[in-house]
Amino acid sequence: MARHTLDARRLLCPLPVIRTQNAMKNLAPGDVLEVTATDPGVLQDIPAWCRINGHKVLSSCREAGEIHIEIEHGGADAP
Repeated sequence: MARHTLDARRLLCPLPVIRTQNAMKNLAPGDVLEVTATDPGVLQDIPAWCRINGHKVLSSCREAGEIHIEIEHGGADAP
């Protein structure tokens, strides 16, 4: 399992989800991607995208104006 990061700060919907989708295409099953964003919509949008695409949200938190979401690649191919 490898860990990766994605900086999606200062991006507005739908860009954080699109960047997350593109990053996940390059990961192997079991890899973890930590997304850092400032758009509060990611707290709903990324978990919904994960459910549709077979990935798992491991954690999410908001601190100091930033949102951190950890996603485990579930082996599904993102569209």
